[in-house]
Amino acid sequence: MDLSGFAGYPSDLGGKAEIKPVGSIGDFIMLAAERVRVFWQPGCTSCLRTKEFLTKSGVDYESINVHGNPAGMEELRKLGARSVPIVARGDKFVFAQTLTDVVKFLDLKVRLQERLSPDELVKKIGLVLPAAGRYVRQIPAEWLDKPFRNRNRPIRVLCHHVFRIVEGFLESVHDGRELTYERIMQDAAPTIRTGDDIARYGANVNTRLQDWWKTYPDRSCSRVMDTYFGKHPLHVVLERTAWHPAQHARQLMLILETLNIEPDRRLTAADLAGLPLPDKAWDDEKEAA
Repeated sequence: MDLSGFAGYPSDLGGKAEIKPVGSIGDFIMLAAERVRVFWQPGCTSCLRTKEFLTKSGVDYESINVHGNPAGMEELRKLGARSVPIVARGDKFVFAQTLTDVVKFLDLKVRLQERLSPDELVKKIGLVLPAAGRYVRQIPAEWLDKPFRNRNRPIRVLCHHVFRIVEGFLESVHDGRELTYERIMQDAAPTIRTGDDIARYGANVNTRLQDWWKTYPDRSCSRVMDTYFGKHPLHVVLERTAWHPAQHARQLMLILETLNIEPDRRLTAADLAGLPLPDKAWDDEKEAA
């Protein structure tokens, strides 16, 4: 936050701070109320990316982990939000699934990396989903119903979610309905239980995506799509549909490493190049700052 407009801070280059009394305690209260808040939970790809981005951009923010935190969840609900990550200032907020929205909301003077073309994004998904399928098959069956680290969610659910992200995108492209949070978080069918089941399901999703792209007429993906994080060009949503499962695939590799299992044909830096991924695979923040 730029404090140059407040008493006690220089507004000109080279000036020294002149300590002056502030008009009222209300100025301090307003300043505190306007501090940026980030609502997040462990294992959330966009949450980690948002926090890393704000830190690199020099934004001071209050970190609120809502996972197992009733007070944090209540604060989130009061804003009118139902999902994370949320970046808030006062009683205003923005969904942080795209960094472009965060930049506009906070009026940041930063340049975001150039987005890969739609064709390149589809090719990236074509690398990520088969890799995720390999990793899912390597996870021991007895581990699928266990949570990982600080996220109380079965690993099985994460494995299915990697592919459901892409399937939900395809469904909304085909039926024209909003890409809702509930759609991408939909539970696996009862018949999808084992690692092999999930991997086969994922292979089918990838085939359907590649087939869709072969004949999709709007090669620039300029059509506007309704999503739970706002209206965006299909190109923007496709980018999220590529990097989101890619980050989860990195988490699957981390799970295997934790189990002392070498991931089968690791995704490389070259495989993931151009995707707007966070630096880390997992958020290791212990508690709200």
